[in-house]
Amino acid sequence: MHVLRTILRPGWIALGVVVVAFAVACFTLLAPWQLGKNSDTEHRNDLIRTATSLETIPLAEVAPSSTLDPSTEWRQVAVTGRYLEDRQALVRLRNIQERPAVLVLTPFAVTGSDRVILINRGFVRPVEGSVPAIPSPPVGEQTVQGRIRAAESVSADRGSRADNGVLTVPSINPGLVGTATSTPMDDFYLQLSPDQPGSLGEIPLPQLDTGPYLSYGLQWLAFGIMAPLGVLYFLIAEIRSRRRAAAANAAPVTEDTGAAPAAESAPRPEPSTAASRAERRRQMREELRAASGTTVVHSVGRIGHGPVAEDTVGDVRDATPDPRSQDGDVRDKLSRRYGG
Repeated sequence: MHVLRTILRPGWIALGVVVVAFAVACFTLLAPWQLGKNSDTEHRNDLIRTATSLETIPLAEVAPSSTLDPSTEWRQVAVTGRYLEDRQALVRLRNIQERPAVLVLTPFAVTGSDRVILINRGFVRPVEGSVPAIPSPPVGEQTVQGRIRAAESVSADRGSRADNGVLTVPSINPGLVGTATSTPMDDFYLQLSPDQPGSLGEIPLPQLDTGPYLSYGLQWLAFGIMAPLGVLYFLIAEIRSRRRAAAANAAPVTEDTGAAPAAESAPRPEPSTAASRAERRRQMREELRAASGTTVVHSVGRIGHGPVAEDTVGDVRDATPDPRSQDGDVRDKLSRRYGG
């Protein structure tokens, strides 16, 4: 009962709700989020390792259609066509090698087909917050090599816009650039390899490490376990503290009531008032006699006569005095006093 009352206190109920919600979030949202990112990173690293070990092949063999096969990402392909510089777009607010950068996206019309592929030519550094002059791509038919990349996602509330006559987009998304330039494009793009026609600043490949995502995911799992255990520990500590306090408060009452003899705990019959008084007087007399150990003699007499000894233990002896002895006593006293 005491445990139930402690658990049902408003403070513990509120804390329990918060901790349960936190634990559920750890197991169903936070930990899966980090572990999922770890899985994605490992999958990306596997694709990069595989792609870098393979030779460059024509784009038509790897991606015969405009739809991307996820297993072919990061493969290096070769394609022939020409740049469409008039439909070029920029991606600002990027960071490459820990410095601000602007990416240059130029559509590329594939020779012998109606396909248009968006090519990321690389980056340029901004100058005092503005975009510098961007070198134009070579004119005419060119054969370039690049790695297949999946399109980046784009936020619904962000779109393309013209900045000083230059088209800018928030992410590398062929559909977004194609809509802004009215040019249908494949749903993936090519990241141009170094030393290719029209290439700019080189964008390095990602480092092949998994990052901290696995440890973060395990930490969230640990938090989801430790939070309920911590609340349980403090709850048990409070219950034990309350029990010790209750035992300490009940200890004096136990000593007063429990130490009394069993005989005294039984009810006694209440004697009558008169009998009680007589019993007390008798006990007092007996105690006085036992303490004195002698016979008390009282002198009693009649008016005009001498005292008569009386033993208090026995009955009172009232003797009648002899007149002759009384007269002789008087004469003796008078003779001793006056002579004669």
